[in-house]
Amino acid sequence: MRDGSNEKMKNMHREVELSDGSKKRRSHFSHGSHGGLKMPMTVVPGRFTPAILSIGSRLPSFKYTARRVAVFVPRSAASISVETNSSVDSVVEKEKDILACPICYNSLALISKPNGLVGSAASGSTQLQCNTCKKSYSGNETHLDLAVASGSNQYTEPMPLSTEIFRTPLVSFLYERGWRQNFIWGGFPGPEKEFEMAKDYLKPVFGGNIIDASCGSGMFSRLFARSELFSRVIALDYSENMLKQCYDFLNQEENLTNKEKVVLVRADIARLPFLSGSVDAVHAGAALHCWPSPSSAVAEISRVLRPGGVFVATTFIYDGPFSFIPFLKNLRQELMRYSGSHIFLSERELEDLCKAGGLVGFTRVRNGLFIMLSATKPSR
Repeated sequence: MRDGSNEKMKNMHREVELSDGSKKRRSHFSHGSHGGLKMPMTVVPGRFTPAILSIGSRLPSFKYTARRVAVFVPRSAASISVETNSSVDSVVEKEKDILACPICYNSLALISKPNGLVGSAASGSTQLQCNTCKKSYSGNETHLDLAVASGSNQYTEPMPLSTEIFRTPLVSFLYERGWRQNFIWGGFPGPEKEFEMAKDYLKPVFGGNIIDASCGSGMFSRLFARSELFSRVIALDYSENMLKQCYDFLNQEENLTNKEKVVLVRADIARLPFLSGSVDAVHAGAALHCWPSPSSAVAEISRVLRPGGVFVATTFIYDGPFSFIPFLKNLRQELMRYSGSHIFLSERELEDLCKAGGLVGFTRVRNGLFIMLSATKPSR
């Protein structure tokens, strides 16, 4: 902080007299014209904010220095807008609470640190703590880590091959540089066309928040943000290297004026760090077949969706002539056992998957091996 800030911090507390005559110590902050806390910080023009969660009542814009992370997640915080210019003014939009501990699904609180809300990535950055189980989580320069095993020093938990391959730096780098483009041979129309198709299913939740599950390098996260159809876009993936690629691509987006609406979160798809009924939509592009347990993942998606919330996903389906291949079902079981990748053999199978997870109104669009499916959380 600048010189003299220690003296200011001393003046940030005062005693107030309560209605019963007792006194209580409370914090007192200076507010700007938009209700924001005035905190002197250096700003780096054009940088993207790695982890910003909208969780409750009002909080202001904050600015951070190069190679430093800002993670602002108090129990009742507001939509936080991170500026990339010298002005401290911000437009603060109130959002509902969504963030939760992936262990007990209760809300998280910010742990105060001596150096304030901005911490060095090298020193562990700002931490969050569950109000119930007291588990702590932290963020780094690129994302907020809310996986169950995050913060473990000795324990490691390898995932199936279909998950681990996307955690490698090489595949993460290649994913948007040729890997994903090859899906056109399986009938995938391409990201832009798939985005337009998904919008038809997502119309009922325009203006709400959306999770781009298994976002990879963030190609759909950027499309959702660029469309300005959603109040918050949460780019979620288990791969640290994919999230780094997502972060870099977002920083390179010159025409994306609302980068502050994009949040990068590392989490397990089968243990989502969001409060139940707090999410308006979940999108999963070319990911369903890679999840270790699609049924557990869809059940989690159903849990976090609000009533009427929408789930949209794309995957490969091997029906038609493939259904006549002898022993294909047995071969599928062996493939899933060793790789963790799933082969879907019929539309009815995918419909049953959604129904088992508590979703209704299954519908789909086909093009060769490509299928886009959608289902909704039942309304009350």
